[in-house]
Amino acid sequence: MSATSINVLGYTGNNKQFVVKTLNTDLRISENEKFPELEGPNPYEYILAGFAGCINSLGQLVASEQGLTLDSLQVEITGNFNVAKYEGKPTKERAGFNKLEITLKPTTKAPLTALQKWLKEIQDRSPVYDNLVNATPVDLILYKEYNYSN
Repeated sequence: MSATSINVLGYTGNNKQFVVKTLNTDLRISENEKFPELEGPNPYEYILAGFAGCINSLGQLVASEQGLTLDSLQVEITGNFNVAKYEGKPTKERAGFNKLEITLKPTTKAPLTALQKWLKEIQDRSPVYDNLVNATPVDLILYKEYNYSN
């Protein structure tokens, strides 16, 4: 079994916008009141965009492995969640998405049975799908920064 670690580092700068550094790029999350041209997607859109990207890349790989020609692939994901908990209002509902709907629209001459096999393989191999449908242990660690004066 081989494991790969992925690390991101996020921080809030002096403009109060949250920036996440990844291996290859900086991602800006949400609104930036001081510099509207630096606005980015909200965290929920990033989750869905990452999921769509995973489905696309894996879909292309699996199609190639199965000998399917995809002229194009459209991935649309809609997520529904209750904002009440996020806003601090009492609710028994969970804070996260309560439903995701994924619509795949491949442009191909492949028959429906081949596409169903293709879709099943994507579902079985997608790490993002796996993380969203199964419980993943999460360790939340808090470090307090101290300022020492002389």
